[in-house]
Amino acid sequence: MVVVLFPLINRSSTLQKLITESSTATTTSDDGKPCTVHLDDLPGGPLAFELAAKFCYDVRFELNAANVAPLRCAAEHLGMAGEGNLVDHAESFFLRDVLGIWDATVRALQTCDGADGDVLPLAEDLLLVPRCIESLASKACADPTLFGWPMVENYTARSSVDGAAAPPVMWNGICTSGKPRSPGAGWWYRQASSLRLPVYKRLISEMRSRGMSPEGIAGSLTHYARRHLSGLNRRDVISGGASDMAAALSDDVVGEKLVILEEIVALLPAEKGVATTRFLLGMLRTATVLHAGPACRDVLETRAGEQLEEATLEDLLIPNTGYSSETLYDVDCVQRMLEQFLLSNTTAYGADGRSPEITADEVPSEELMPASTVARLVDGYLAEVGTDASLKSTKFQQIAALVPDYARSLDDGLYRAIDIFLKAHPWLTESEKEQLCRLMNCQKLSLEACTHAAQNERLPLRVVVQVLFFEQLRLRTTMARWFFVTDNNAAVDQGSPSSRRKSGGDELDFTAASEDNNYDDDEVLVYTPGSSEQQASEMSVEEIRQRVVELEDECSGMRQEMHRLGKPKGALGRLFRKLGIGSGSGRPSQQQPRLPSSGGEKRSRFLDLGC
Repeated sequence: MVVVLFPLINRSSTLQKLITESSTATTTSDDGKPCTVHLDDLPGGPLAFELAAKFCYDVRFELNAANVAPLRCAAEHLGMAGEGNLVDHAESFFLRDVLGIWDATVRALQTCDGADGDVLPLAEDLLLVPRCIESLASKACADPTLFGWPMVENYTARSSVDGAAAPPVMWNGICTSGKPRSPGAGWWYRQASSLRLPVYKRLISEMRSRGMSPEGIAGSLTHYARRHLSGLNRRDVISGGASDMAAALSDDVVGEKLVILEEIVALLPAEKGVATTRFLLGMLRTATVLHAGPACRDVLETRAGEQLEEATLEDLLIPNTGYSSETLYDVDCVQRMLEQFLLSNTTAYGADGRSPEITADEVPSEELMPASTVARLVDGYLAEVGTDASLKSTKFQQIAALVPDYARSLDDGLYRAIDIFLKAHPWLTESEKEQLCRLMNCQKLSLEACTHAAQNERLPLRVVVQVLFFEQLRLRTTMARWFFVTDNNAAVDQGSPSSRRKSGGDELDFTAASEDNNYDDDEVLVYTPGSSEQQASEMSVEEIRQRVVELEDECSGMRQEMHRLGKPKGALGRLFRKLGIGSGSGRPSQQQPRLPSSGGEKRSRFLDLGC
């Protein structure tokens, strides 16, 4: 491009020097060639030089946040300093119209940190980047309504008061058509996440030094990770596959994403709970896919394990992408997180030696709620991974045994997981099945679970007998409770004048029944004759009687089967003799508690398994 040199030479000391040197060389050689000057290292490239030339020739152009930083660096490189020169104009615009506005500052910082990288070194020397970072940090830590032009998304439509139009809102002397509303604590997350990682790290460090809350920093890091990392959602991994996702990315892309992940993990505040468990587990899933280092994964496992009660089953299903992996999911990772949870959430019961218990009828206390939640989560996780035929029985037992017994109000979830595991591993021996079943407490199974277990052919015979035994004990206790209530109802009826006239003065003594059953006065429920509650109780008694008959039939079948197979030996034989099963089982048990009878059809004998 041929230009008239005098305006450029007058305003640019660098061009004046280069042209003078080039002209001297041309005159010496006297070959008649035009003067040529090379500006290959000019910050901002041809566009910045064009704007500088327009300024020299007094051609009007627009100076904005997108071109002020390259033009400022180009003017410095060309030596266009002095009052009224390009350096003075660009610097004044940068201070007045860029640093005071959030959007303009972000745009100028993005231009300095462009992909070419030719502007950044000189922008650092001229303190353009540090001043932008300090401006953004101060605005993020302050009230966003106190600076700059209002953002459109933070304004609502004009409202009317009593049918009349609301007065216009004035902002910096300009009338607007809406009223401002609070932008929220994370109003700056989206634009800050558009910065490249090195500049973003400096911005986060500056915000932390200015007193930004850990929740705000963690929220920004979460937004940045979701924008620049894939695989934080389990559905992304399932749709493409963990190995396919890693193979589809080039080595450079994988390396870049791995650096981003490790830097975000290092920047996370140390306070517990500032980052959600779902985000931490998503980062852990991504670290597994990208084959991150052990240190990064250990940090994520530790932090997620400390707040494991907030996780969901979907979050725990982390694919196993190791080259020598045998299982579909990374069960070792879940085991380590569960151990960390138990280590960091030790309750006061462990300190004084007490052993708490959560019953099915009560809500767990605030102290035991996390353990109860994690127990249900682990039971669901074992049921999910139990379908994997590659999962070892020992690993299943290790994870299930980590949950303390007091954390489960019912063992129905654990029974379901064991049943699923036995179905997926039919080759297990009888002793291995019994070891698995020792994990659950048959006394903490619900009536539905007991009914299913009594008919489950996959369970060992010993476990089925235990289930039937404890279910019969529970039914006996329930029936004794109902009979005791009925006796007290009869006593109340006979104590009234009308009942005395009807009964002829006969009285019944329930002292023995009260002592035998050991019930407190608070547990005695009195129902009025003919009430709906009494009808419901009678229906419940009938259902319990029917269930006892079913149990007797099942036990009779088991007794006949045992007679056919021969006399049981060892501990199993002693258990059968206690239950009345086996030789001599036709005799009723001598230790069966005697219950009061009130005569007629309202009383029924207890049925024993040995009858």
